[in-house]
Parts: sequence; structure tokens; C-alpha cells
Amino acid sequence: MSGNKKQFGIWMDSQHATVVGKENVDSGNFVVLAHEKADSQHGNSSENAANNAERDSLQKLFKGITSHMQNVDEVHVTGTGTAQEQFIKYLKETPQYKNVLAKESTSNKMSDEGLIEYISAKFK
Repeated sequence: MSGNKKQFGIWMDSQHATVVGKENVDSGNFVVLAHEKADSQHGNSSENAANNAERDSLQKLFKGITSHMQNVDEVHVTGTGTAQEQFIKYLKETPQYKNVLAKESTSNKMSDEGLIEYISAKFK
């Protein structure tokens, strides 16, 4: 199934993301490429301001993640909460990523090694 496709895996929640990809972009074993963190938000004056700040923080997190995924063909996103669904929606709405084959699953936080094993199994 894999061939020379550029495949990436991501574990994420609304605050953190771990990005894994192949050592040589389209070949080799999966390795951790990056850890991304959302900006932490401090007291906002209103619920509306808090919601906007949270949305902006997620958008920055998504941009940070995609900066590590050049010419991506396939991505498997896993994690807790709804951040994965929002990220996949973000990909579909972003012209350079709209043709990416994106799959998702739900999983608890795992070690970097565990994530590498998990993503490797998803792309076999």
C-alpha cells in the first residue's frame, strides 16, 4: 500500500501534537519529526474573546504541524477530544492539502516510541 507515498502520523489534542514521518520523507522508518505546542491562553475578558483566542491557538498549532509535512499524500491523525476532526477539516479546507488522504482514530497519549509503532502499523 505504501510505495513512495509521503505518509505522516500525528497524535494530538487541543494543546500538543507529535508529528511522525519517514526518515527520508518517502522511505525509511517512521521517526518523530516534531513536537508542537499550542499557545497557552491566559484570562480573557469575555467568553467570545476566549473562544476566538482558542480558535486562533488551534490554527497556529495546525500550521505548526503542517510545516513538517511537505507534499503529504497520506496522514493518520489520532488523539483525544475533537482536535483531530478539526485538523482534518483544516486540511480539507486548505488548498495545498485538500487531496490528502486523511484517516483518524482515537487513542490516549502514548510515548514517542509507541506512536511510531502505532503509525507504522497503520501504514502497512
